[in-house]
Amino acid sequence: MALRKDKELKIYYSISEVAQMFGVNESSLRYWEKEFPFIAPRKTVGNVRQYRKEDIDNVRLVYHLVKEKGLTIAGARQRLKQEKDLEATNVDIIERLKEIKEELLSIRKELDYMT
Repeated sequence: MALRKDKELKIYYSISEVAQMFGVNESSLRYWEKEFPFIAPRKTVGNVRQYRKEDIDNVRLVYHLVKEKGLTIAGARQRLKQEKDLEATNVDIIERLKEIKEELLSIRKELDYMT
């Protein structure tokens, strides 16, 4: 779910790339755009969505509330209305903890291999 370091050089991501990052359908992303106005990818003349890092961070926030915490769209909207900054911080912390866990598991695997 996190942006890979090699992809951080990219400025825009297509809707299919963002959908793949989160394991959701493109239609879900389009629906979330309607329900959460702060998800607002740039659209080209041909109406092709181009997601920036900020857009992806906003999608990550909605994904966390809806898919990981199990809130309804209305519940997620209400939560964000009340405490968007707090939820964004929580999502950042959770993402970092997941990365640390992956690093630790990788180190453990290497240590197990050495013994």
